[in-house]
Amino acid sequence: MSISENWKKPVMICKLHNTFKINKKIEPMKKIITIIGIALVFSSCGKKEMSVEELAAKGNLPELRAKKQALGQQQTELKRQLSIIENKINELDKTKHQTIVTTLTLKDTIFKHYTEVQGDVETNQNIIIYPQFSGTLTQIYVKEGQTVSKGQLLAKIDDGGLSSQLAQVQAQTALAETTFERQSRLWEQKIGSEIQFLQAKTNYQAAKNSLAQLQKQLDKTNVRAPFNGTIDQIITDQGSLVNIGQSPLMRIVNTSDMYVKADVPENYLGKVNKGSEVLVDFISIGKTYTGKIRQVSNYINPDNRSFSIQVALPNKDNILKPNLIATIKLNDYISNNTIVIPNSIVQKNSNNESLIFIYTPEQNNSGTVKQTVIKTGKEQNGSIEVLDGLKPGDMIVIEGARTLRDGQEVSTKNKANEH
Repeated sequence: MSISENWKKPVMICKLHNTFKINKKIEPMKKIITIIGIALVFSSCGKKEMSVEELAAKGNLPELRAKKQALGQQQTELKRQLSIIENKINELDKTKHQTIVTTLTLKDTIFKHYTEVQGDVETNQNIIIYPQFSGTLTQIYVKEGQTVSKGQLLAKIDDGGLSSQLAQVQAQTALAETTFERQSRLWEQKIGSEIQFLQAKTNYQAAKNSLAQLQKQLDKTNVRAPFNGTIDQIITDQGSLVNIGQSPLMRIVNTSDMYVKADVPENYLGKVNKGSEVLVDFISIGKTYTGKIRQVSNYINPDNRSFSIQVALPNKDNILKPNLIATIKLNDYISNNTIVIPNSIVQKNSNNESLIFIYTPEQNNSGTVKQTVIKTGKEQNGSIEVLDGLKPGDMIVIEGARTLRDGQEVSTKNKANEH
């Protein structure tokens, strides 16, 4: 027991005084040193050590300095002892330096593989309306963004005098009809000649044909909606001179019947069928739709060795627009009751074999890992199909595997969700 410790425990020192005996055979010098030490120890018997607070209150500078020195020596000794204990703990604690990993418990799942092709959104009801009559565009009755019905009058073109001609032909037709009716009654009464009857009939028929043709021609001056839709753009201004089939008037679009058209490589011809369900991604609007193939082309394009498909899409919210770029995911492979793992945890050896670590728990959160060769299949969205080497219930390392070695002891940080 050191002198500093005896200062802290005067009662124990007094007991030492009562039991200590000097051996007569001790050498003189050692005997003197021992007696001096004992005298110092005995001098503390019966004295109560003052606390730091009491010393501070007393205000004796030499005593305070002596106490500070004693406490410093005690602190140094405590640090030394703590260092010894810490080193021994590190030596004895086997889990102290174990690599911490995260594990995943495997189970059977369904694996689907998709082939991606690019396509564009289209609709059969997206057209530019051209005039069927040449003249001045005198009236436009609709605005951009306006919803219209099939047959609705959209614009009017000056008829160039056709209305007057129509009135004249209508009068001539009415006269020809009256003449024919009268000649017909006379002919029934055997009055007049057959030639007169036939001439009246021919004149009336010719007048009706002329009237119908003129009415049809005049109707072309009225621009009407070919189907229900929305006026997307007014191209020609009112008052402009337009020509048949040359001057675009306006664009009308119906977005209720939208589809994606894409070209698919010919080697997928047997895997893509009418009615097959596909996924359609629109990156620009952040939407994914489920659609069905409504048409598969029977023609192989010799330029790029592909055939076209059409995928019908719902568009109730009118988000989809013509010419929007789409990515079609064609489901070309399905595997039921298979093991799927993250592709990022698969490592390769010098033989290009695929490796993963299987974890075997032992006690608490500790266990060992075993490096295992697996056979992999198709990949999809960061996951890979395992054909051989793993089974349901196996626990594999998914985090911390890059620095592991076969047979290494590890600790688990947590159990990941089943995959």
